[in-house]
This record gives sequence, C-alpha cells and structure tokens, in this order.
Amino acid sequence: MKITFLGAAKEVTGSNFLIETKNEKFIVDCGLFQGGKDLEKLNYEKFKFKPSEIDFAILTHAHIDHSGRLPKLVKDGFRGKIYATKPTTDLCEVMLADSANIQQNDVDWENKKRMRAGKNLLEPLYNFRDVENTLRLFVSNHYDYDIEITENIRIRFKDAGHILGSAIVEIWIKEAGSETKIVFSGDLGMPNRPIIRDPEFIDGADYLIVESTYGNTVHEELDTSLSKLIDIIEHTTQRGGSVIIPSFAVGRAQELIYELNKYYEDGNSMEDYRKIPVYIDSPMAVMATEVFMRNSYVFDEQAKERILSGDNVFEFPNLKYIKEVEESKMLNNVRFPRIIISSSGMATAGRVRHHLKHHLWDPKSSVVFVGYQAVGSLGRILQEGAKSVKLLGETVAVNAEIHSLEGFSGHADEPMLLDWINRFKQKPKKVFLVHGEEKQSQPLANTLRKNLNLNVEVAEMWKSYDLEPSTSQEKTESTQRIKIELDKELVDLFVNVNSLEENRNLIELDELDQEKHDLIKKALMDINSNLMDLNMLLGK
Repeated sequence: MKITFLGAAKEVTGSNFLIETKNEKFIVDCGLFQGGKDLEKLNYEKFKFKPSEIDFAILTHAHIDHSGRLPKLVKDGFRGKIYATKPTTDLCEVMLADSANIQQNDVDWENKKRMRAGKNLLEPLYNFRDVENTLRLFVSNHYDYDIEITENIRIRFKDAGHILGSAIVEIWIKEAGSETKIVFSGDLGMPNRPIIRDPEFIDGADYLIVESTYGNTVHEELDTSLSKLIDIIEHTTQRGGSVIIPSFAVGRAQELIYELNKYYEDGNSMEDYRKIPVYIDSPMAVMATEVFMRNSYVFDEQAKERILSGDNVFEFPNLKYIKEVEESKMLNNVRFPRIIISSSGMATAGRVRHHLKHHLWDPKSSVVFVGYQAVGSLGRILQEGAKSVKLLGETVAVNAEIHSLEGFSGHADEPMLLDWINRFKQKPKKVFLVHGEEKQSQPLANTLRKNLNLNVEVAEMWKSYDLEPSTSQEKTESTQRIKIELDKELVDLFVNVNSLEENRNLIELDELDQEKHDLIKKALMDINSNLMDLNMLLGK
C-alpha cells in the first residue's frame, strides 16, 4: 500500500491524503488551500486522482482547510461515502454552504470586471447544489466504536480536542495476510481548553501522520492570554476605541463567547465594563453556535455542569448576535466602544474585512488575532507590521494596535505534541509530519528523532511513500472478547432513564463482544445528546 500527500505538506492548509491498497483507494480530508493567491490557485487544479475511483472519504473535522474541497470532489465524480463524527457532519452543513456562498460571490465580483473587459466568464469552484449532493454522502458516527467500512478496512474516531467533533482517526487495513494500523492525528488540540474535551491518547500505530502547526512553539497559557485580552478590551474601550477580533466562526468564536460569558456572569468585571456591547457578526458563527448546543453531549465536564445548572454558556446580557447585512453595516455607521468578533479568522474574506476597513486607520482601536494566520493572508500581513493594506478597493493606513494571542490556539504546541506521541505504547515505525510550515515541522522532526528515537519524515507535497504491511500476528481488538468500559456518567444515565436499578446488570456484564459494546455505547450517547438538548430547550 502507499500514501500520497496532496495538501498540508510543508504548509498548513489544503489537507488531502490518498491511501491506495491492493483493493481500495480512499482519502482522508479534502480541504481548501488558503492564504496567498498562488496557494489558492491550487483549489482550481484537477485532483491528482480520478474522483470517481475513490471508494470512500474520511473527514477528521469540519474546518474548511480540511473539508472545503469535498463539494468539488463530488462535482468531479466522487460518489462514495464520507465518514465523519456526528458533530462534524452537522457543522459541515453550515460550513460548506457558507463556502459555496463565498465561491459564488467571489466569482460574481470577478465576472463583473471580466464582462467589462470582454473576457470569458468564470464558474465558481462549486455551488449550493454540489454542497447538497455532498451532504447526502455523509455517514455520521460517534467516537470510540469500530466502523467496518469494507471487509479489509475498519476505522475508529477518537476525540482530537481541537473543535467540536474533531477526530483522531485510527485505520486498520488488512492486506497480504496481515493488518496494518495507520493513525491520522487530524488537528490536535491543547488540554484544559474551554468546552471541548482534552485530546485522547492512542495506544499505538504502525504509521503515524501527525500535524505540526506549532511544532516549534510553546504556547502561552490560556489564562495569560485571556487576561491580556481583557486588558486590551479595557484599555481600548476606555480611550474610546473598538476591539476587532477576526475569529474562525467554528471553534474559536464559541470559545471566546464561553470565556466572556464566564467573565461577566461570574462577577469578575467592572460595572462599566459590563456595559461594553459584544457583537458576534458572522451568520456562520451564529449557526455554528446552534450546532454546538445540539451536540453538547461531547462538551467537557465543566461546560456540561454550567449548562445543567441553568447557564446558557453562549448568552450574556451585553452579547448580540448579528445575522442581517444591514445590522452589520450599522456597526460601522456609529462610533462607540464595542467588541466585534467576526469571521474569517485570517481576514481573507467575510464581514471582518469591512470592520477592519473602518477601524484599522483609527489609533484608538485594536485588532486582536487569536488563531493561526497563513502565509499571504491579510492577518499574517498585519502581524508582520504592514503600515497600510489594500481592503475592498481602498488603501487603508494601519494605525490601530495589532495584537496576537497564541494562548487561544486550538492547535497542540511542541510540548503537547511530544507528550501525545510519547504516550504511544506501540511506537510507529514511521512518522510523517504534515500541516506545518517548515520552520515548525523540521525542528519537531529533529526533536522526535533525538528524544524519542523515531523514524520521522516531513512529508513532501505530491510525493508518494510505500507503507510496508505490519508483521504483527496478534489478534486485533475486533476479534477479542472485551470487558465493557462505559463512563460512569453513561451508566448512571442508563439507570435514570429506565428508573430500574436492576437494569444496571445489563451493562455490567463481564464480557461483551465489540459489536454489542459499540451498539450500547452509541445508544447511550444518543440518549445523552437528546437529554442535553431537552435541558437547553426547557431552560434547566
């Protein structure tokens, strides 16, 4: 078998990996390239494989640099299933539709100029119909149970702790009389982050494909970045300016809302500061937040406790969600201190560009970046100290304060990546580093070679690598009898729902085969999800 790296190799966006076995071809992720114009041109190139020959796709999470070319894949002939977690499926309904809208708007803008110049008109990368056709192919799954895809391939999703629904993917492939295990880290998160559970650890793998976005970086503590954000907000608003926060609509926006909710409602802020309005100006962020609440069963324990205590963690008195364009425009027609959280996170598209146009020139205002900024993006250009930028056809002076707070990052830093890889009981015989610029991935590769004695390669774009079958003859987990291990929370939930203590015996059997274990766990997680939704609807 072999793997080919078709994106996110020595750079961060465009995740797309092709695996070919004797009997199957499948891909993991199919994301948009984002950043400068040269990089984004890759989105319009033909795939390096025939989409119609791909048997199935696996999606690690919903971020557009991992999912954004799936509609193009379908448009070009793919008809297989797309396997993802349930929250990822729900988020893709929002994100892919938004992406189609952006594709159409960008082409409409360009075609107006082409019509005047007598040039041929362009077509969007894909449209809403392509998105609808793509969503029909999704197969939703829960974490922690085996999914038999073919007689030769099974997979399992583990929580990556990056955004809602993000997954580490374990893949077992039978070939040449043996079974080889490949693990894709997806985008790994940091421990002790709001809302999302900590990344899970993996027992072992034959081959590991792991992200390296911050492979040569140690993040600032989240509490430190949060404290800095509050200071920026207070100082900026006290001098009469506004705070503009370009934010990814999925994940980062919800984390910011959650943290500000705690700050206000736990009584830590000054009375005057409580009155500063906070605007979430992103229709996609509004819809994504609704998806978060529908999937609150995968939240961490602290977030669940706040919800069950009656706190709507995505609401507080001075928070306002903006959906309509006219409301968004009104934010720039008045002058009073406020906080505007708007997408896109790299300021490459969306309403945030309008807010930047109206505030970058103002020395009283501040712009705060809370996530990764790709090379060539407006966000990276501002981080690097540009004195002026071109925005919506105008040159705008950069007089506002520019801040970057990496403690909010949803990506694992070097210590977390080293700890996560070191926890493997069965060490991979080869590690491929992806999803990172060379200044991050090469130092991480050197550290892994030196400290963990691993065979590491920084993956090359467009390059294929042979994967030798495993020589292990041990029984796989799917053929073993296992003792069921359900969270106490789910056990108690089962008892409470049935109101019969004796039913506890049904899920305390010494042995269950893997299939029964997975069915019970899936059913209990569905019940848990529905009860959390009910609690939110009832305001309890």
